Amino acid sequence: MSVLSIRPADDCELDFLALGAVVHRLDPGVLPFRRARSLEIHVSGGEYNVAANLASCFGQRTGIATAMVDNGIGELVQARISEMGVRPFYKHFKYDGVRGPNIATVYSDRGQGVRAPVVFYNRSNEAGALLRPGDFDWKAIFARGVRWFHSGGIFAALSDTTSQTIIEGMQAAKAAGAVVSFDLNYRAKLWATLAESGEEGNRKGRAIMRAIVENVDLLIGNEEDLQLGLGIAGAPEGEKQSKLDPGAFFGMIDRVRAEFPHVTGVATTLREVKSTNRHEWAAVLALGDEKLVSPTMQLDVIDRIGGGDGFASGLIFGLLDGRSPADALRLGWAHGALLTTFPGDVSMAKLAEVEAVAAGGSARVQR
Repeated sequence: MSVLSIRPADDCELDFLALGAVVHRLDPGVLPFRRARSLEIHVSGGEYNVAANLASCFGQRTGIATAMVDNGIGELVQARISEMGVRPFYKHFKYDGVRGPNIATVYSDRGQGVRAPVVFYNRSNEAGALLRPGDFDWKAIFARGVRWFHSGGIFAALSDTTSQTIIEGMQAAKAAGAVVSFDLNYRAKLWATLAESGEEGNRKGRAIMRAIVENVDLLIGNEEDLQLGLGIAGAPEGEKQSKLDPGAFFGMIDRVRAEFPHVTGVATTLREVKSTNRHEWAAVLALGDEKLVSPTMQLDVIDRIGGGDGFASGLIFGLLDGRSPADALRLGWAHGALLTTFPGDVSMAKLAEVEAVAAGGSARVQR
């Protein structure tokens, strides 16, 4: 049994609620943008992706608290959120017809072979960055019953008010008996926009992240996230190990718990990138006194965007569903792997497929 205290499903209207910004991602496939002739549009957002995966693949009752813009892009985003089965809690912003506020744009090609994917952004006058404490009626939302609340570091870095909105939501979630998780997702380039310099941005980011983590039960983040986002020391330079070796990460988890003793669990994916389309993939979870490691699999990747969110959603489903921590880790590992085999940022998998991979299933033709 999990050491997390998770409310029974019958007591709650929502299994999972996320807080974050939604974006639309333009995807030219394997072509670089300078040669693109057409683009796919994916609706995305680190926090939203987890809610969408939990609803569409795992059958959970999920919601997203986010900013929404009243224009055509906003309507497209709202339609996709509805299609994925996620319940919206919107703070609406009126579009001025010229400059915004906007639903942010992410530009991301898929790369191929030795050519890495390229990601860049237009987050100018982004509606999500305008969110501030008081924009959501947390008391009314949590009065319906919510089992799990989740947010992430990208949303925290959008403005000086978004991190305070996260803390407000987390404190309301804790008061209502919900488990709280946070994906560090540290992005130095975002924090740099909130300060005079990159180093000042990093100092500001660490201070804010540490304040947020004071309210967290389950923390998701890789070695770099823990170092840059929380200032947790990594392995000495002479002791660097393979990216697939969990030893250094477990050492960092011990240091996280020493500084944040209320954090019950820490999890991350382990990825060794051989080429854009060939990765080695594993995951680890420290929950209570258990330290667990998944098997390592070889991935043939179509689109790597959202793989970490796929891991988080599978792991969270396993814990919500009362699976053992080991089984929850395997579900996260399997679902994150499957998500990289689909184009786009959210899941197209079914639970039975995830469970088959988690149990060691093969890619033989299903007849």
